[in-house]
Amino acid sequence: MSDGGRGIALVTGGGRGIGAATALRLAATGFDVAVNYRRDADAANAVLEAIAEAGGRGFAVPGDIADEAAVRDVFARIDERGRLGALVNNAAILFEQTTFDAISTERMRRVFEVNVIGAMACAREAVKRMSRRFGGAGGAIVNVSSAAARWGSPNEYVDYAATKGAIDTFTRGLAVEEAPHGVRVNAVRPGIIETDMHADGGEPGRVARIGPTLPMGRGGTADEVAAAICWLLGDDASYVTGAFIDCAGGR
Repeated sequence: MSDGGRGIALVTGGGRGIGAATALRLAATGFDVAVNYRRDADAANAVLEAIAEAGGRGFAVPGDIADEAAVRDVFARIDERGRLGALVNNAAILFEQTTFDAISTERMRRVFEVNVIGAMACAREAVKRMSRRFGGAGGAIVNVSSAAARWGSPNEYVDYAATKGAIDTFTRGLAVEEAPHGVRVNAVRPGIIETDMHADGGEPGRVARIGPTLPMGRGGTADEVAAAICWLLGDDASYVTGAFIDCAGGR
């Protein structure tokens, strides 16, 4: 399978939530979509089936982005298919809500390994393929940060919020570094969004609890965040780099 006219877009954590919604939108705009997942092959395949039903193209690329060997394998599989044109660093984890004093070093390490080091490793491999410094044709990276980077998630996920603060700093630095070389780097900061991730934190109904307190009076949807991601990856954002879009209902 050769890539489409826009090349291949890699979406990490593309089997559910924001990643799945983004994969569907990117396929509709002409990208071939590489749907990365760590464990849930069924969810990734469901996304690919939806892409195919809508007339798009995609393929699965399994791999834990916290594992450098797995990251290299993910990009090698993409190289076999065609030219990388975009990266969405979406994969992230969090653990159950708690105050910071109860967070173990092991938990901190795992959250940073996935949310920060994994995202940075993926961005490094993407730059090697897209940057004009390496003979690439250019491209775009969107890092999925979080509004938690601004408010810190006290009493819930201070460790997760800290990883997203790191992603914000990384976004700005890489954007400036690669601006002369044809790679745009931006971030979106989702707020209270209706995804399964809240169940991972032990509160499946978190959106229902917090949504009514937001300025817009509701939580957001994965597709609303995906729309912002896809705009940043598209030609309409050709002069946008080092920017942050808050998708947080005004919070």
